[in-house]
Amino acid sequence: MAGPRLSARALLPVLALSALLSACGPSPESAAGFRLPDGDSDMGRQAFASLGCTACHQVLGDDELAYVGGGEPVVLGGEISRVKTYGELVTSVINPSHRISPRFAARDEMPEDGGSPMAATMLNEVMTIQQLIDLVAFLQGTYEVVPPTNNTYLYYYP
Repeated sequence: MAGPRLSARALLPVLALSALLSACGPSPESAAGFRLPDGDSDMGRQAFASLGCTACHQVLGDDELAYVGGGEPVVLGGEISRVKTYGELVTSVINPSHRISPRFAARDEMPEDGGSPMAATMLNEVMTIQQLIDLVAFLQGTYEVVPPTNNTYLYYYP
C-alpha cells in the first residue's frame, strides 16, 4: 500500500523555506553540522610549533613563532574580509590540498601533482585529535575580520 502522495503545490512552501534557510551563511562557530569540542588556544600555539608548522607558515602578529623555512612563507592570521569558519580551518589542516591559493600554486616548491606540500608531511599520521582541536582554536584567534575598504565607485560619463 502506497503512502499519501504530495502534490507539487503542497511541496512549494517546504522548498521555499529550505532555499531560504540554505542562503544563510555559516557563522564562525558553525561548520555545517561538524563541530569538535572547544580547544585551548595556548596548547594550539604549542602544537603549531611542535608539529613544525613554522617550516612553511608565518603567523601574523606572533613574532615568537618565527618562520624557519626558506622562500616565501604561507601567511596565516591578520585582517581578512570574510570569516574563516571552524570547518574551513579544520579542513585546511587535515586536507590541505582541498583549496590552494593561485598565488601559491605557481610556486616552485609545489609538488608535481598540484597538491599542497603540507600533505607530504603526513601530518594526519602524527597529529592527535586534541592537537587538531587546539590548533584550530589557536588559528581562529589569529584572524581579525574587517569590512572591505574598497570605496571605488564607477561613474557613467555620457
